Amino acid sequence: MSIIEWIAGLFFLAGGFFIVVGGIGMIRMPDLYTRMHAASVAETFGTILVITGLMLLSGWSLATFKLFAVMVFLLFTGPVAAYAIANTASLGGLQPQVTKGDQ
Repeated sequence: MSIIEWIAGLFFLAGGFFIVVGGIGMIRMPDLYTRMHAASVAETFGTILVITGLMLLSGWSLATFKLFAVMVFLLFTGPVAAYAIANTASLGGLQPQVTKGDQ
């Protein structure tokens, strides 16, 4: 295995870690706003790490450009979608859950 394959593997592991943590956050968090935050931040960063690993493995080719285009698209659409969901929930009257320590 070359050094590029090892580095790509590290990107895959780090990306997988963030994706799993985002999934656990979706289960463990108490309300829509915190679940959405856990999912949008962790999943966006994890996906970018995985795509970066794929870009390293593909070398300089058309596939690298396409992966970069997908990565930029996800970088912009993930946070915008999270904002749209939170804004719609807020306009619909959904209030964040308040715990004892927040009062």
